[in-house]
Amino acid sequence: MARDEVTVLFQRLPNSEGLPLPSYQSANAAAMDVHAAVIGTVTIPPGEVGLIPTGLAIALPEGYEGQIRPRSGLAAKSLLTVINSPGTIDADYRGEVTVALINHGNKPFRVERGMRVAQLVVVPVPQVRWAPVAELPATTRGSSGFGHTGT
Repeated sequence: MARDEVTVLFQRLPNSEGLPLPSYQSANAAAMDVHAAVIGTVTIPPGEVGLIPTGLAIALPEGYEGQIRPRSGLAAKSLLTVINSPGTIDADYRGEVTVALINHGNKPFRVERGMRVAQLVVVPVPQVRWAPVAELPATTRGSSGFGHTGT
């Protein structure tokens, strides 16, 4: 079964010269890897956040959102993740896509130019219309919250 496609307009910024566009790393990947458009290297000390440019500005179609997510390998092996995961790119944002990475490790992490630092997912998002009611429809779960299924 073929996937739906959406066209995303983009602009390469001067710091993206020579870098690949975000791309899927396998045939059924849900997210595209995005690359660091740093000049040289950027070191993120332990416990600190680094804002990593991608060198791209995008124009998502109305009704879509871009989500910046961590790369599982970087998170598991280097304790580097996206601090506001997922980071949201709104359809009306036209600035450079930047990744906010936090170093949860105990040693500095070097982000090098062209490194795959995060993943980008583009998804449709509906507009919510609120409808007040006197009582919500019942479910088996009801209002059971955190930990309701056990540990």
